[in-house]
Amino acid sequence: MNVYIPNTKENQQHMLETMGLNAIEELFEHIPEGIRLKTELKLESGQSELELGRHIKLLTDKNKGTADLTCFLGAGSYDRYIPSVIKHLIFRSEFYTAYTPYQPEISQGTLQAIFEFQTMIANLTGMDVANASMYDGASACAEAALVAAENTKRKQIIVSKAVHPEVRAVLSTYTRFNNIELLEIDIKDGVTDLERLGAALSDKTAGVILQNPNFFGVIEDLEPMEKLIHEKKAMMIVNVSDPLALALIKSPGEQKADIVVGEGQSLGISLSFGGPYLGFMAATNKLLRKLPGRIVGETTDTEGRRAFVLTLQAREQHIRREKATSNICSNQALNALAATIYMSIMGKKGLVEAAQQSMNKSHYALAELKKAGIQPLFDKPFFNEFAVKLNKDAKAVNEKLLEKGILGGYVLESDVLGSAYSEDENVMLICVTEKRTKEEIDTLVSILAKEGK
Repeated sequence: MNVYIPNTKENQQHMLETMGLNAIEELFEHIPEGIRLKTELKLESGQSELELGRHIKLLTDKNKGTADLTCFLGAGSYDRYIPSVIKHLIFRSEFYTAYTPYQPEISQGTLQAIFEFQTMIANLTGMDVANASMYDGASACAEAALVAAENTKRKQIIVSKAVHPEVRAVLSTYTRFNNIELLEIDIKDGVTDLERLGAALSDKTAGVILQNPNFFGVIEDLEPMEKLIHEKKAMMIVNVSDPLALALIKSPGEQKADIVVGEGQSLGISLSFGGPYLGFMAATNKLLRKLPGRIVGETTDTEGRRAFVLTLQAREQHIRREKATSNICSNQALNALAATIYMSIMGKKGLVEAAQQSMNKSHYALAELKKAGIQPLFDKPFFNEFAVKLNKDAKAVNEKLLEKGILGGYVLESDVLGSAYSEDENVMLICVTEKRTKEEIDTLVSILAKEGK
């Protein structure tokens, strides 16, 4: 089979003559002679389409996903049930190929989908308003910090170390380049240290970022922290890594949050080896004009029919750059549509059932692990993730699990747990979703009892 290279030597010569050149090397004369490559690239010979397809197949077969493994890994990305109708609908060409809905007269379907997404996120979080087109949970959290700093005219953000470490890493980058001071608060017994938070709060604090359930799976008591934060006229920002938990626990809005951000992957979006995912942001009405990204509003057209438009534009593409509060550009509408379909198909009862199954199964798993002599690191209420302490190397235990077709939990290093837990090595964060069966959980327990004690 011949290698398919569309531009023949004759084609190349014709292009060179059109440009008034004699050789391809003349295209690179602006590059200094001393740094030009003088030899051929050490590449293997070209392959035919058939050969290349076979080679790519061999490479992709090395990947093992949740279709091949039983997944007990969470830590921000969750192997949840995804109704088959989602892929059927989002791959329709009018959604799959759509970019940005700048022209409302031809984008009503896309705009309505975004409007419904905003409405559902606002309902789920208990907030007044929500936006769309956030990149992912981590950058949404960082954008919330900028909103808090802009609204309060203060230059300090406090974040709990119980917030996902990757979220904190993105937050560090955003604040550093916006000249905002970032303070991290240690954890105590698996939750944010209330005493340390109270001591750190000051008149300089623009906002405090908390996560619920937190990175260790523990459900935080936000009420005492909310009082401390609002006494200093700072904003409470709640990060949600798994919005399905909000089907069972108190919403951030009920707990007087000012801004709620999070990762929407568990709302019908596949793991996809890490992305693309979906960030969301919701807030109180007073922050409506400060929200970044896009906001779709409902109105009526000249004939009185229901219609949708982009409104309250804060992006630098729409208004004077110096007045803009956002430079978010790419459109996450396809993932937002997937989440909207998921929430619609599941409905209130379905969301509660999926969340309840996750919680029940995770608590069953922990109870069985305790019987086997494996104890949790924290004795706190949790949703569907919990940390356990093993007596053997946690990474080695995960290798044993992998041999049995099980994707084990996330290994918590001492730098993630914090100095207070530096002696607690071999800690594994285990996640149990509604997809896991009793047999799968029992198998996990039996292997951990054998390999982890």
